[in-house]
This record gives sequence, C-alpha cells and structure tokens, in this order.
Amino acid sequence: MSSSVSRKRVRKDPATRRAEIVGTAAAIALAEGLECITLRRIAEELAVRPGLISHYFPAADDLVAEAFGSAATGELDALVPAGRPGETPTLRLVRFLARTTGDAYDTMSRLWINARHLSRYRPELRERVVGQEAAWRGRLGALVQEGVDAGEFHPADVSVAVVQILVVLDGLGAHANTGTAEHPAAVSGMAAATAENALGLPAGTLAAPAEGAVPAVRSAADGESAPASARTTATATAAPAVTSGSASGSGPGSGSGSEPAPVSRTESSESSEPSAP
Repeated sequence: MSSSVSRKRVRKDPATRRAEIVGTAAAIALAEGLECITLRRIAEELAVRPGLISHYFPAADDLVAEAFGSAATGELDALVPAGRPGETPTLRLVRFLARTTGDAYDTMSRLWINARHLSRYRPELRERVVGQEAAWRGRLGALVQEGVDAGEFHPADVSVAVVQILVVLDGLGAHANTGTAEHPAAVSGMAAATAENALGLPAGTLAAPAEGAVPAVRSAADGESAPASARTTATATAAPAVTSGSASGSGPGSGSGSEPAPVSRTESSESSEPSAP
C-alpha cells in the first residue's frame, strides 16, 4: 500500500526570493559566465518553476545585468570598505592594493571581461557596467580625496590619479583568462608603483604588507571570510558577492560597483510570495 506525505510549500517574501534568484545567477556567472544565466537554469538550481523566475525577471537580460551588478558591488564593498576608526587613507590604500591579487580577484576579473564583451550587445548590461565603473571611480576617488585632505596624498589631479590606478589594474586583470601566476614582481607591483607616482608618495609607501598582515575580508560571494589579498568576488552569490570585480580591464579599472548585495535568505510567511504560474 503506497502512502504519500503532503509537504507544505514554504513561501518566501518577495525581497528574499529576489535576492536568492540574483545570488544564484551571480554564482553561475562567476563560475561559468554570464551567458549561462537563463531563467530555466535558475529555476532548476532553485527547484522552482520557470514561471516564478520570470515573475521577478521577465527578461533574462535583466537578470544577467542584475547578477553582474550584485557581484561587482560585492567586490567593491570588499576591496574598498569604509575606513575604520583611526585608520589612515594610506593604510586603506595599501590594503586595497594588497587585495588585488589572488584567485578570487582573478575570478572577478574574468567576470568583468565577460561583462564588458557582452555589454556591446546587451543594453541592460552595458548600463550596469557603466554604472559600476562610475561607482569604482567614485569610491576610490573619495579615498584619495581623504588622503589629500589629511595631507597624505599630493596628486596633481584626483580624478586623473584614480583613472591611472584603475587602468593599470584593468590591464593586469585582462590576463586573468590566460593566467597571471608568472608575473614578475616588477609587473605585479605596477599598480602600487603607479599609485605612488600619481599621489606624490615615496617609492615603497604602498608596497603590500608582509603575508598575514592584511586582515581577512568578507567574500562577496558567500559571506564567508576570504584572505584580504583576494579581490572578494563580490557577490558571487551575488549575491553574496562573491568577491571581486573591479575597475580593471577585467574589473575595477574602469570603476564599478553600484548594486547592493542581496539580502540574506530568510524564510518568510507563505502568503507573501506570489505563487508560481
């Protein structure tokens, strides 16, 4: 005699469900590429009907743009977080530069390369890329201006100095698809050297601290802590931010980061989420 146990479906509130969808899409983007994001694929990953995904994102291109934005914002928040009490702009810049290496940073660089390429054909994604680049310039520019106000930095022009730093990071990040492990110190240290020159600092001022000296930072992708040397993939899980993205040709170089990281996935009342078609 067969028996069946009815399981009551637990619904999630719209904000939580949307964040879950974006986080899942961001994780796929970081692992496989933005081209792999489809409404059906996300539905399969979350074990829901495709109609539920299309309720939140009628067009796949909208979800692709949102996933990239979430991941890029997570990276920006991880690489250039708000300053801590008593922390100088110089120390914050040293920590930022130290985080622009490592597997997580390269993963985000690949996502930036991917997004910039696809943005040629997808208006929604292009708009998001432009917004993220502007966010990067704004966040790093604010840090540099703090250093100027504190008498620590002496750039001829703040905006030009920021672009110089980001362009070098973009150039280095552009190699993420082919491997960066063989870069000699003179190459891997180009970003710091460029920043020192642009900000009127003595050579070596922004050199990476000894291994272990940089505290762990939150991974944008899953909320777990990752070595500060890694460019948190920002929201990979987009959500969560997987950590990383940036202004480089692959990431931050142009400047990026504008979408807020997805909210944590908390279950909510059953009636709050629209039923799947």
